[in-house]
Amino acid sequence: MPKLFADPEAIAEDIIRDVGTTLVVGLPLGLGKANHVVNALYRRAAADRSIRLTLFSALTLEKPKPSAELERRFIAPVIDRLFGGYPDLDYAGALHADALPENIEVIEFFFLAGKWLRVPHAQQNYISANYTHAASYLLARGLNVITQLVARRIVDGEPRYSLSCNTDTTLDLMRARAEGRASFKLIGQVNSELPFMPGPGDLDGSDFSAVLDSAATDFPLFAPPSEPVSDTKYAIGLHAAGLVRDGGTLQIGIGQVGDALAQGLIIRHRDNAAYRDVMARLSPDARGVEVGTFEKGLYGVSEMLFEAFLGLIDADVLKREIDGVILHGAFFLGPKSFYTSLRERAPERLAKIRMMPVSFTNELYGDEASKRAARVDARFVNNTMMATLLGAAVSDGLENGQVVSGVGGQYNFVSQAFALEGARSILTLEATRAGRKPASNIRWSYGHETIPRHLRDIVITEYGVADLRGRSDAEVIAAMLSVADSRFQPELMRQAKDAGKLPKHFEIAALHRDNTPERVATALKPARDAGLLPMFPFGSDFTEVEQRLIPALQVLSAALDSPQRLAAMLWQGVTRKADVEDEACLARLGLDAPATLKDRAYRALVSAALMRSRAK
Repeated sequence: MPKLFADPEAIAEDIIRDVGTTLVVGLPLGLGKANHVVNALYRRAAADRSIRLTLFSALTLEKPKPSAELERRFIAPVIDRLFGGYPDLDYAGALHADALPENIEVIEFFFLAGKWLRVPHAQQNYISANYTHAASYLLARGLNVITQLVARRIVDGEPRYSLSCNTDTTLDLMRARAEGRASFKLIGQVNSELPFMPGPGDLDGSDFSAVLDSAATDFPLFAPPSEPVSDTKYAIGLHAAGLVRDGGTLQIGIGQVGDALAQGLIIRHRDNAAYRDVMARLSPDARGVEVGTFEKGLYGVSEMLFEAFLGLIDADVLKREIDGVILHGAFFLGPKSFYTSLRERAPERLAKIRMMPVSFTNELYGDEASKRAARVDARFVNNTMMATLLGAAVSDGLENGQVVSGVGGQYNFVSQAFALEGARSILTLEATRAGRKPASNIRWSYGHETIPRHLRDIVITEYGVADLRGRSDAEVIAAMLSVADSRFQPELMRQAKDAGKLPKHFEIAALHRDNTPERVATALKPARDAGLLPMFPFGSDFTEVEQRLIPALQVLSAALDSPQRLAAMLWQGVTRKADVEDEACLARLGLDAPATLKDRAYRALVSAALMRSRAK
């Protein structure tokens, strides 16, 4: 049985005594980090420079850090409510402060999107890796410790520990250890909020060298609240929902598009007439769109399990069983309600969800025949930041080499789509990005790519679906132009013609020359008004007042790029009287009784933004 500890410093001392002063420590991606154990090891190494500590990880989670005044007023109480007891990771703070000791190295293969831009140590020590390759890179660097957050239960008088949220690389590394290809200590930290998940991650205590189990080191799980789903995201998700076949297989990547896609599938199943209506408004020229209900249902196999998948299960959309399982995942992360739902699910229902190694979810090799039989008509849906007119995708970094996030499993799923008969890779992106001057996310070319153009398949924006597989370059360019924002179509088309990749006489079809945000908003408005496309389709940890504030603050944020619009809003707010609901929102921001000129200006701007957000 493992050695049991109640003190993080004591377990850190025990690890060093067992392993030595050269520590290569694997930390699970995202939620599964044993924060107290990691921090204790960090402090020991920081105090004793004879210790060489390498931390290998991905998706380091950090509490939000508001900067602007109104953002701070809004989000600070949310942070206290949702993250107040979450222990910060010491190494993350040191990285941001450029104060990491020389004997400590932090290596990651996937970043929380945008959080490590222009942080030299993080950028220099990033490893570009497919998710399925991370375990082998760890082994090559001499992994000798894994620290992991675990759930605990007593069975027949003996403790059992669940890897729960992170079976992903840990199970692959444990297989390597069992086969004699690795030697490391598995260290657990028990967390009472972590769901105990059935499957291969349900481990005997003998698999662990030591476990930290104490009320003093228990903490609330990192629980990012669901973000609001915009019209743009809903349009993308609805287009994607029209490509999913009944009886098929579904994988969804991180982000609000996943929520929108899941909600689109639920509407399609539960209110088919409404789904057909919204699709006719959104995509009047759509051919080959799937509009039927889910009688056979879908089977899910996704590296990430998140709340939308539970919504699909509860709506009877995700129900096609493979060996008694309807959903295989490799890691999970989500809001508090998501963790609660997993913890409180009846055992027979929870057994339908199985956490697996990432080598299972993201690859076909290893029991390939069974995987091929299960993954029929697969749709792998993932986000990308930018795409080129020739069909390459930019998902992880910028052309100057700065890494935004990481490759993760995206390449795995794209290549899987080409290896499986009837499967498709669907990459989704917003056609434009906001700023002082809006810019197109569809480019003629870009100095970095994540998915090369020879693996181009399906690209979806809010304006429609571009089917690129097997098409010539000219056909691909024409398809990409049809889903680009109309403000940028002429220049993109000119660049393609100048490069000799489009005929000089080519013109964009009239039907695709009205690709504007206004057209999308108009198409979705009846469904929005009917409550079919809620801002938070799977619930929210934000209060009702906060939910009213969010669209208003988005309106205000958009106006910051235009002094004229900002001035107009200021005047509008000064001259109008706030109603009762507005007063509650203003009070939430501490603007119910402004004492300074700045606070009075903030009150006026928020008041005007509240009025404008309701009118949208």
